[in-house]
Amino acid sequence: MKKKRDFLKTLHRTLVTLIPHKPSTPKMDPSERYRFNPKLRWNSQVEDYLVKAYGADHFARISMSLTRPSCYSCIRVNTLRTTSDTVIEKLSSILHEKGWPNDPDVSVKNCFISKCEIPNLGYVVFVRGSGPHTIDYGYEEENPPKEVIVSRKCAEAVLRGAHVYVPGVLACSAHVEKGEQVAVSVALEQPRTDGGWGVGLTRGIVLQGSQSDPYFSERSGLYIGQATTMMSRSGMFRATEGVALDMHNRVFNLPSFYDLLEGEIFLQNLPSIITAHALDPQEGDKVLDMCAAPGGKTTAIAILMKDTGEIIAADRSHNKVLGIQKLAAELGLKCITTYKLDALKSVEQINNPDSQDAPQCEKTENTQMPDSSISGNEKLAITAPDKVATVEQLRNENYTSKAELRKNNRRMRNGPGRNHTVGGRVEKSKGFLPNSFDRVLLDAPCSALGLRPRLFAGEDTMESLRAHAKYQRRMFDQAVQLVRPGGILVYSTCTINPGENEALVRYALDTYKFLSLASQHPTVGGPGLIGGFQFADGYKEEWLRPGEEHLVQRFDPSSELDTIGFFIAKFNVGPKGRRQSSFTNGGDDHYLQMGDGDGDDSLIGADDMDALQMSDGDGDDLQIGYGFHGDPRRRR
Repeated sequence: MKKKRDFLKTLHRTLVTLIPHKPSTPKMDPSERYRFNPKLRWNSQVEDYLVKAYGADHFARISMSLTRPSCYSCIRVNTLRTTSDTVIEKLSSILHEKGWPNDPDVSVKNCFISKCEIPNLGYVVFVRGSGPHTIDYGYEEENPPKEVIVSRKCAEAVLRGAHVYVPGVLACSAHVEKGEQVAVSVALEQPRTDGGWGVGLTRGIVLQGSQSDPYFSERSGLYIGQATTMMSRSGMFRATEGVALDMHNRVFNLPSFYDLLEGEIFLQNLPSIITAHALDPQEGDKVLDMCAAPGGKTTAIAILMKDTGEIIAADRSHNKVLGIQKLAAELGLKCITTYKLDALKSVEQINNPDSQDAPQCEKTENTQMPDSSISGNEKLAITAPDKVATVEQLRNENYTSKAELRKNNRRMRNGPGRNHTVGGRVEKSKGFLPNSFDRVLLDAPCSALGLRPRLFAGEDTMESLRAHAKYQRRMFDQAVQLVRPGGILVYSTCTINPGENEALVRYALDTYKFLSLASQHPTVGGPGLIGGFQFADGYKEEWLRPGEEHLVQRFDPSSELDTIGFFIAKFNVGPKGRRQSSFTNGGDDHYLQMGDGDGDDSLIGADDMDALQMSDGDGDDLQIGYGFHGDPRRRR
């Protein structure tokens, strides 16, 4: 009997050893999971590049700051209509009625609204926010909180003070009804097998509150607040618009200024306001804002000029030009004229025999249809989706195919798209004559790596950053021709990439000898970066040289100013004497520039000529080519 018991014990121990045990689920620490502590992910090459530029510790602080909003809102007061003191009084009353601020520490101090103390910026008002806050989401081990996952873009807007709208909702817990409390988290892009990034999440998926949920571990530390549902779970995924979640408990508290004091205030980042001051516009000046949308800097310049003189605001987008018009009308500004114009074609072609001092323009009108801009084909798609074409329709070309009907239906569901206009009158410009402006602002399209809050940065590569820099140089080549001798040219970006900032300044100073860096007032930002970067392909990117760094302004997101990342360079335009220089267009194409400084100089590229002979009289002339294929004055 004893031997039998020993045998059974031995068998049991053997079976226990052989049978695999399911590992126990590690116990989750709710304080670690239900918080906001994102880590900004970069492309590895971009990260190495920026670490070289800033240093590892400094870049780590910048990355952390970019994931959070500024702790205050910056408001520009329209001094043509009101005063800072009046705006402070009105805002204090309105925000207090709305229960703001809801942070007891701020209420006691009673200083959540204050006037900017920087010289000449007394018309700027700061409204202080608060955060980050620790939020109790009501977690229980056997009963986790109901949850809604939102997209990254939606989450970034929420961190700035917005609510959650229907298109931003990706997933939701089961059995969620209107009026319930939910935790709000964000799904960020993750590496894909093909080397790219993406959110592998099917919209509308049901969350079970367990570790089997999609992105369960990835969402740890990415909770942005607590909200009240404004519709049921089914409503969130059936509706096409509307507020889905009312954010009542946020990680960062910033007031919303939507529809507040229209025409009297404008919400704008501090570096953008300082850019307008750097241009130093005078009453009666003729000013060009080359990439003007959405119009914040344009209107800031107009107010500094007291609505006198002439400001040309240009942008390549029809709808954005309409937006500038709307903002100027809202602020009551009359000196702004808007045009639809590609910045790369800002200089008028001088071989036009009809050239005049005024810009060549033509008016285009896209008026709205009575039924929400629905065309005849779209109306047909609504009224007769299954209609079959008759012979007479085919002859008269009135027939709309089923494919076209489906396309029109999709357009009505998804919106007009970027290539469709919302309606309105916009003038197209063919460019402006050289030396036409006293001052030119080139707030260039850029990689926008300074905007915050930013929860992901992995989509930017070194190739895309270098492409931005080439594009900006081409725009700068246009801008420098439009400023008269003795005028001012200001270049600005909202990126921390030195290739789009200091490298552009280096290009400008080396290419155009009549340009010089000018001091800026007020000087609020820090110095620029000195040195350069050697790329693996042999290309060396040069930045500023010693002595130049204090003539530019670089706004650091990790500094005490707590602004977005921004860069401003101001150039004095000297006499455009006769010059002859060789340079590149920012890529591998080399050009020979010959001219007398009047702004209409020819750019001769390698593909423009067969031969060009240059002589110094010693008999060993260099024959570059002979005979132009096309127009010798063709622009690049």
